[in-house]
Amino acid sequence: MISRSDITTRALREKDRPLVLQWRNSERVRSAMYTDHLITEAEHAQWFSSALRADDASYLICELQQRPIGFVSFSQISRLHGRCSWAFYLGEANVPRGAGAAMEFLALAFAFERLAIRKLCCEVFAFNAAVIKLHERFGFQREAYFAKHCLKNGKYEDVVALAKFADAWGSEREPLFQMCFASRAGTK
Repeated sequence: MISRSDITTRALREKDRPLVLQWRNSERVRSAMYTDHLITEAEHAQWFSSALRADDASYLICELQQRPIGFVSFSQISRLHGRCSWAFYLGEANVPRGAGAAMEFLALAFAFERLAIRKLCCEVFAFNAAVIKLHERFGFQREAYFAKHCLKNGKYEDVVALAKFADAWGSEREPLFQMCFASRAGTK
């Protein structure tokens, strides 16, 4: 299990551009993303530049012992409606068991405590059962099932929409923290 003191998030920076492209183009990450083609350097540069300037988004790099291991995005942030969409992935394959859960905990804390989001939404391919199960362990509820929703590798795939509300975070935060970090003494 990962110690809480070993894992952090920080804002996306220009120097992360090559690493994020490498992650996005890895088969492991692309297999679970809506964008599944190999992303060109020019396409990535345009997206990255927009990401750094976006007013309605926040992008984070997750680090384990100061080594970048993953990416977290919050997009379509609506202050009016108090909601946003989010996604994350482990960019590095060689990480300790529990790194994904630790990232999810940090993402929820960021969304509900720093962004003050009321409702956190996500979409996951139905074939990605492990991620759906992980989200559900963190209290996400299924809100919709979109049949044959997205063309992926020449086939229309189903998508599950999930959401979690901030009003549950207060009571769930500590049990989720314990689930992710209890095996080792760490700081909260």
